[in-house]
Amino acid sequence: MDGTVLVADDDRTIRTVLTQALTRAGCKVHATSSLTTLMRWIAEGKGDVVISDVMMPDGNGLEMLPKIAQDRPGLPVIVISAQNTIMTAIQAAEAEAYDYLPKPFDLPDLMKRTARALEQRRRASPARAAEENERPDDLPLVGRTPAMQALYRLVAKVMNTDLPVLIAGESGTGKSLIARAIHDFSDRRNLPFVTVTESDLQDIEGPARVLARVKGGTLLIDEIGDIDPEVQARIVRMMDSPGDSVPRFMATSQRDLSDALESGRMRQDLYYRLSGATLQVPSLRERVEDIPLLAEHFLARSERDGAPKRALSKDALELMRAYSWPGNVRQLENAIKRLVLTSRADEITRTEVEAVLGNQPEMEPVLGGGDTEKLSASVMRHLRRYFDLHGNMLPPPGLYGRILKEVEAPLIEIALEATGGNQAKCADLLGINRNTLRKKITDLDIRVTRRRKLM
Repeated sequence: MDGTVLVADDDRTIRTVLTQALTRAGCKVHATSSLTTLMRWIAEGKGDVVISDVMMPDGNGLEMLPKIAQDRPGLPVIVISAQNTIMTAIQAAEAEAYDYLPKPFDLPDLMKRTARALEQRRRASPARAAEENERPDDLPLVGRTPAMQALYRLVAKVMNTDLPVLIAGESGTGKSLIARAIHDFSDRRNLPFVTVTESDLQDIEGPARVLARVKGGTLLIDEIGDIDPEVQARIVRMMDSPGDSVPRFMATSQRDLSDALESGRMRQDLYYRLSGATLQVPSLRERVEDIPLLAEHFLARSERDGAPKRALSKDALELMRAYSWPGNVRQLENAIKRLVLTSRADEITRTEVEAVLGNQPEMEPVLGGGDTEKLSASVMRHLRRYFDLHGNMLPPPGLYGRILKEVEAPLIEIALEATGGNQAKCADLLGINRNTLRKKITDLDIRVTRRRKLM
């Protein structure tokens, strides 16, 4: 790499790591913990690329992006932030940041993005200044897991396009919230957002009434996979001839549409019209690390709404992390509301969580005999569905590591539970070295508790 990089972050370790890595790559680096100093350097014409944190001691890095664009058109700014909410990704995209990465970031990935930014800078045309728009900062879409961060970046990319969007995911994962967020932060934000179901389109005049309501805004078709093929044909005709005010079409589905396509329950022409961009919303089981963050969010919201201040005990939170959450984020939200109302003290106990959640739903076995599906077949079916729901887009990079972690973590957790937390017996059960097991426990952030053995 060749160029000068300006680094602004109040974390000394991050400044040191980035300075060393960029210098080794051939760059000149100016690093500071002050947003004021960064803006002075930019005004003086220094730097070919900026890497900046959002929350700085003397200001907000995102709020400076329009001024940077005005003072230095075309200067790429890579935003890094520990504020891992969808708002950060959206605000960075709206302010025309070159790129956005959540903390903790992958250093090689950041280096590659910096190299691309330097290359673009060498042949870039001036970028237009971004407009500042006031936005609510409390969308209930939070998460710092890789799956959620990848989703946020996709939302930011499709937000101001006219591409139809298909949002897939289990019930309670927040599909409608994501659709609403895309609308509320798009160029159509001042036009209607209309959600329709099959009943709204049943009769021949249904599509015309719907188009009259949406008036060129955003039309969300709820659970497209459950709609009768005859009504689906009406939607195809509506999309092909929307009239003078063309709305943006979006749809949600909790069904596996690849199976619906094969069986004929889903029309191919409608599927390909709607899947211009496909967003796969992960289940809560796929992002267990976000449960403490979501719980904290819902507890804070309850307090703002006038409920008593509550916090989860360590054991209560551990139980929540171990639960399967068949109702996903919506179930977690309702559970927190009940706990806030029924808890006897400021700290919510494990016993109180057990009373609200009840018994763990029985999970289907995947390793047994008889008619039970083999693990390999189950994994293959899951992965095919995962790829199919991305349509003509590839899943986010790093899939191999993510899939291994999804299988490895629960396997080790269950083996530890079965051996009463005895790591020597667990390593023997798994057939791996004890030191290997210890490293995996650390890397996967697995909590080890000594208890009575299950078997």
